[in-house]
Amino acid sequence: MITAREFIAEAGRRGFDFFTGVPCSFLTPLINGVLNDRSLRYVGATSEGEAVAIAAGAWLAGRQSVVMCQNSGLGNAVNPLTSLNAPFRIPTLMITTWRGQPGIPDEPQHTVMGAITHDLLTLMGLAHAPFPTTPESLASALAAAADHLRDEEGSYALVMAKDSVADEPLSPAAPRPPVPGLRFDDTAAGTPPSRVEILECFLKRADDRTAVIATTGKCGRELFTLADRPQHLYQVGSMGGASAMGLGVALNTPGRVVVLDGDGAALMKMGNMATIGAHAPANLLHIVLDNGVHDSTGGQATVSASVDFAAVALACGYRHAASCRSLSGFEAALERADSSAGPFLIHARIAPGSLAKLGRPTIGPMEVARRFRNFLSEASAR
Repeated sequence: MITAREFIAEAGRRGFDFFTGVPCSFLTPLINGVLNDRSLRYVGATSEGEAVAIAAGAWLAGRQSVVMCQNSGLGNAVNPLTSLNAPFRIPTLMITTWRGQPGIPDEPQHTVMGAITHDLLTLMGLAHAPFPTTPESLASALAAAADHLRDEEGSYALVMAKDSVADEPLSPAAPRPPVPGLRFDDTAAGTPPSRVEILECFLKRADDRTAVIATTGKCGRELFTLADRPQHLYQVGSMGGASAMGLGVALNTPGRVVVLDGDGAALMKMGNMATIGAHAPANLLHIVLDNGVHDSTGGQATVSASVDFAAVALACGYRHAASCRSLSGFEAALERADSSAGPFLIHARIAPGSLAKLGRPTIGPMEVARRFRNFLSEASAR
């Protein structure tokens, strides 16, 4: 058995300085240890998949990130690990517990995942090893993990058995006072603008210091078609993860970060908004482009017609929110966002459809990620 402080100290020597995840009783001492260390940042996520995306954003902003979760939550992490981290070659250290370990009594819901945890990690292409349980094995275990992350640019998992870390009491933290939000509405009638019109309007106002993360599907493809810039990250796969990535970036870089989201993606991972509101990065602008359909898969309707994303954002702790259904209303909302502290959400109702001749990014995900990371590094150094 090791202590949380021993693990944190050795992890720090290997450069790991950003932690996120979803609790498990096996992880409690380690999470408490991270929370007790005021030099570290821990972002409690609403789902394991969200944690993977937050960690990806933190890595893009120059941090070495760790995701901690229960193995029952690996199912929630499969999509971003395989469709975000893998194609973008974003390395993350995973610490997953081993509930339901064969031969050790546990709750029945852990039986299946306990039997397949290692096979699932292997199927996802994640190298993995046992979580170190002695001070003597710590250095070599974390060295192997750090070397793999650096050399292979792939994620690596440490599988934690029960009672690997000694109990660590949690020191009380000062409560974070709620921030009252302000809402702005545009009630202009008429035909909603297209996504391209909104993106063109946005690009005219975005300077060369603004980091932009575009959600998967036609949003990223249209953004690339209109203008390919080093500060653009075109998400592929990992639907719903753009706002969590944006949070990970915004918490670790001083410059402005804009997430171009879609209604389907925002609905899929709406818990991301609660996490964003809780951590309240002042430099984050979250734009939800709501056309009411899944445009990339044939135009099937989403349930966004009955959803007020601006109200959800304010309820989750965003400082400001705006609703608009016209191009002039979107321009006014952008002006408000330019002069207001975030997180700021703009819910823009737009028309379905996309460019007739819609290309795809000609630069691969891995190159996009590294170009974006270099942009953030250079922007932070200015």
